Amino acid sequence: MVTVSCSAPHCSWERNTDFRGLSRHRSTCKHYQRASTLAAEKRRARAKYSTPSLQPIQAANDRSLKPIAPCDTRVFITPPGSINRPSAPRASTPTFEFHESDILEVAVGADDEGRDVSVDPDQRPSLRPFPRNFKDLLPADEDINPSDYCGNDPPLVAETPPRNRIQRVLLTLRDSLQTAFNAVGLCRLYPRRPSFEPDKFIPSSLLAKICPTAADIVGAQTPDPPLQPPYPFPNMTTYRLMTWMNSGSHQKSETEVSRLVKEVIQAQDFNPRDLDGFSVRRSLQALDNSGGKGSATFPDDWLETDIMLDIPSKSTDDPTRSFSVPGFHYRPLVGAIRSAFADAQANAFHLLPFKRLWKDPLDGHQERIFDELYTSDSWIQAQDDLQRLPREPGCSLERVIAGLMFFSDATHLATFGTAKAWPLYMYFGNLTKYARSAPKSSACHLVGFLPSLPDSVKDILSRLPKISKSGMAALHAHCRRDLFHGCWNHLLDTDFLQAYRHGIVIKCPDGILRRVFPRIFTYTADYPEKVLIATIKDMGSCPCPRCLMRKSSFDLLGLCRDMRDRLASLRSYCLDRVTQAREFIYKSGNTVDGSKVQTTLGEGSWVPTLNAFVEKLGPLGLDAFRMLVVDFMHECELGTWKALFTHLIRLLYALPGGDGLVARLDQRFRHIPSYGNGVIRKFANNTSEMKRLAARDFEDILQCAIPVFEGLFPADHDAVVQTLLYRFAQWHALAKLRMHSDTTLLSLNRTFKMLSSQLRDFRDFTCAAFSTLELPKEKAARERKAARERSGCHNADAGSGGRRGKKFNLNTYKFHAMGDYVRSIQLFGTTDSFTSQMGELAHRALKAFYPLTSKLETSAQLAKHERRRRVLRRVAEGGPSLCTQEQSPMDLRILLKEHHYIPTLSRNNTLDIFSFLRDHGDDPAVAGFIPKLKDHILYRLQNLDISYCDHVFTDEERNSVVISDSRLYVVQTMQVYYTTYDLRREYDAVNIKTHPDIMVLSGETRPRHPYWYARILGIYHMDVWLKVGGLVERHQIEVLYVRWLALLTDHQSGMNRARLPKIAFVEESDRDAFGFLDPGQVIRSVHLIPVFASDRGTTSLRYGKSFGRQCGELDDWEAFYVGIFVDRDMYMRYTHFGVGHPTAQWELTRDCENLDPLDNPESDETGDHMDWESGIQSYEGEGDGRSDGGEEEDEDELEDEDEDADDLECKSEDGERVGELGDVEIEFNNQDQSDSEDEEDYYHVSF
Repeated sequence: MVTVSCSAPHCSWERNTDFRGLSRHRSTCKHYQRASTLAAEKRRARAKYSTPSLQPIQAANDRSLKPIAPCDTRVFITPPGSINRPSAPRASTPTFEFHESDILEVAVGADDEGRDVSVDPDQRPSLRPFPRNFKDLLPADEDINPSDYCGNDPPLVAETPPRNRIQRVLLTLRDSLQTAFNAVGLCRLYPRRPSFEPDKFIPSSLLAKICPTAADIVGAQTPDPPLQPPYPFPNMTTYRLMTWMNSGSHQKSETEVSRLVKEVIQAQDFNPRDLDGFSVRRSLQALDNSGGKGSATFPDDWLETDIMLDIPSKSTDDPTRSFSVPGFHYRPLVGAIRSAFADAQANAFHLLPFKRLWKDPLDGHQERIFDELYTSDSWIQAQDDLQRLPREPGCSLERVIAGLMFFSDATHLATFGTAKAWPLYMYFGNLTKYARSAPKSSACHLVGFLPSLPDSVKDILSRLPKISKSGMAALHAHCRRDLFHGCWNHLLDTDFLQAYRHGIVIKCPDGILRRVFPRIFTYTADYPEKVLIATIKDMGSCPCPRCLMRKSSFDLLGLCRDMRDRLASLRSYCLDRVTQAREFIYKSGNTVDGSKVQTTLGEGSWVPTLNAFVEKLGPLGLDAFRMLVVDFMHECELGTWKALFTHLIRLLYALPGGDGLVARLDQRFRHIPSYGNGVIRKFANNTSEMKRLAARDFEDILQCAIPVFEGLFPADHDAVVQTLLYRFAQWHALAKLRMHSDTTLLSLNRTFKMLSSQLRDFRDFTCAAFSTLELPKEKAARERKAARERSGCHNADAGSGGRRGKKFNLNTYKFHAMGDYVRSIQLFGTTDSFTSQMGELAHRALKAFYPLTSKLETSAQLAKHERRRRVLRRVAEGGPSLCTQEQSPMDLRILLKEHHYIPTLSRNNTLDIFSFLRDHGDDPAVAGFIPKLKDHILYRLQNLDISYCDHVFTDEERNSVVISDSRLYVVQTMQVYYTTYDLRREYDAVNIKTHPDIMVLSGETRPRHPYWYARILGIYHMDVWLKVGGLVERHQIEVLYVRWLALLTDHQSGMNRARLPKIAFVEESDRDAFGFLDPGQVIRSVHLIPVFASDRGTTSLRYGKSFGRQCGELDDWEAFYVGIFVDRDMYMRYTHFGVGHPTAQWELTRDCENLDPLDNPESDETGDHMDWESGIQSYEGEGDGRSDGGEEEDEDELEDEDEDADDLECKSEDGERVGELGDVEIEFNNQDQSDSEDEEDYYHVSF
């Protein structure tokens, strides 16, 4: 630790902490923010007056300024030109404000040639800024810049007094490697020098060379060479035809027929004579490897076994009854691991973990980046634990980890009927999550079909003596749990346990032999399966599978005592009590749900089922409860958000005129425009009915809910609902980020605290004010359930009646799980790395196989079809590529490096300028069309500075621009490419009819908001001739004709106030309400949602059809909300946390935040002032271990253990850094003198 201070004027903050704590303090220090703002203004001022190109150019003989390249001529966007419009519809004419601080003054005096350029103050032109030039980061992967830097910057070390007595010295020698920071400020810190790096981020000269190849070891077992086409068929013609049959879509569409022609019939090795005597059945039998001569076997072929269950007889005299459950199909896990490392995809495996660090380009501080599983704390800790294990006798191979991630979920195979399957998928965390999440990447390994308990078991249960209905249900549930863990007992066989202990020697793709140790990190499942895995009761008194907190205290979420209880009551399996309870059941004849069994199990909602994970892998270090990660899709989007949205609908029904309010809500949802390629879809049906909605539909509802619910509740309750919806959407965006840093995790913590407080306020204030009843849909579902339960009853009215009361309930596991996201991200990476959405996408392949089966023995036939596709894929990897692509990957990479794409070769749709102006002669949307266009062209072709609008072009200069044939070429769409916050290259499709709204950087000197917004009215390209000095130059120009929107000054927005930005069209009286824009200045398309509370009107543009309106509309929405939560990248553009975003955008966003008058935007709203973020860092001695340096630590806080410190440092017992000795880490253990007098001093050295 180092004593650091804020260094800001008037700030006395000083702590003994690291620089991360200093960074966290500065993020909330008003003195530091004020000093940073002033310093930034001084830097801009120095740059403005020291750069000649930024000096304004005097307009000659003209008091008015003309429009230039990107937009119009007066300031109309915040704060000068912001619209001050009341919220009431059809308000008075908006006015524009101008502030002298936002206007660049024209230099008065003489220019370089001595001419007088002074002007009369009364005739000084009204200058205004223009959108800043936007220069996006090129789509260079962070891992393409190899670094030859392998040293570490020497950290500052605080001097400490010598110890009187050293009890223990731990010396650790590590060959660590840290790369240099690349162009976006990212680097890697390897605790141990890697010998293989799939991304080519590290030069081969810096890789460790300690591993022997297979050729170096006599008698080493190497995998068989890959099979090549046409195996297992007699010729390439049959091979191609059968490959086409067993790949692609099983609904042979036009695309599939085209693929048949290109990849099979037109192939050079296709010979129709080879099909003489062709039989599909014979070819499929050869592919199924049915034991024919010369057939190949794979180590991971499907196996089938039966699971034996012991059913207690409820009698000490009668023995237990055995029941066999047939049809457990599975693949050996060790064989699947060997096959995965032999696949071509193994070339992309990361074998050693590393920490990803990021350096902020604005202030230079460093932060930890969390994204992949192989950069998480759990993998780094597992690798350290592996290195501490004794080596195998005579083995010097490098020891690496195969990170296993499991997912299981039962699914229906058909829309109608009862056909279902319960697949078990396995993923490798060694592979990047962007490949694992692609359904066609073959990264999903189907390793089993878990059988369901057959209905015939009820015949045995019903014959048991003296068994009640509830007892039969409890025994049936007990058998289901035993069946599930019986399947896992087969999967965790002797070979897997041997590999878990001693590893597997595998030849890796680089030809090096390594000892691979499988490690299970995550198991993703919905809540019913989580309780099966954790062997606890479904919705018992302690329903959380990770901790022992009682359900009655779940509504305390967000409070510091809630966080302390989570960490203090982590689940630990009670094997002795479970074993004793099973003896009572199977030997003493006690019932499963009897009091004696429940008393023996004790608190914790345990069940008398032996946990296979704990029993077999618990002694080897697996935490079977920690691996049950949060499930964002089921627990949030289909859980907490669905519950909140449902209760909001109940509240609307409870209000006077509730039916009409719900109808208005449905109408508003139908008016929300779509966005992107399926990002936000049209809400066609009544949203309030929630018919057949998937998780992505509820996500769309959340992202658009704020404007929809506005004004539907009474004023005092409406403010509560609006804040709650904003905080929920903000937490949703942060929790779903694909790349986290220390700052974003801290923001996620704070947002969770604020959301928790808002949820309690909503429950105690709004929900308590109304008597809510169940929805009509809920009532109908309850009555259908009651009808099924009373089947055979002649009383038709039994169970029917009116709607029952419903209350908003926070005491559920899904709300409780929201507090575990930060810890899960630190341990296992971001939520998209282990989301259940991957498994849901994998279900599609099974559902595509199902129509090809005979509907009998479904699991066996599905396994057969999976094997066919897997074998053909492996054979294809061993031979030449059979696919033909219309566009090569190189062309795609070149296209992605562009900022935008407009099909300039398309000249079918032309626009004659003069005919266009005659057709719209009195339309204010085209006023000054030609002068604005020519000024725009002149500014771009003459490369004039567009930072400030201070130049006026003469008629002679405008006449030098000649547009070929006075014709514009009209294009309907354009693509805007951009780099996301997590360094992915994506694009937005802009369409002038469906998705016409865009955003650009603000051009103001001191903006309150970082962006300006516009609606594209036309996308044009043209041939332009420019006369320069007697020469004529030809150019091709692309332009956008836009209608500008401005912020409303009477609306307070921002994350501190939990309100969306509100904008409106600039009025037609402003001659710059319409203008031209360079497509290169567009950042992204933007989702604008109408402000339904303001209705429609003609304040901005006169009533009637106009070129400035879409689809023949006669009026406009009075205002719009900016949908900042439409996707994760859009949300990050309103923060300064996006690693992949340009530095200019960060600085602009940060300056806007510093201008916010709220001194403490994210104050503690829970009433508990203890800072509990530091407690989240600690998880059983793992994790970051960093505490917030800006707060005093409470005595009751959990003690942090700095597991994330540098490798080469000295620590005391309490984690304090006490010194450094080069490559040797020394740990001092100074115990209490009275407890250690008789103990001998010892030294422990590890290499």
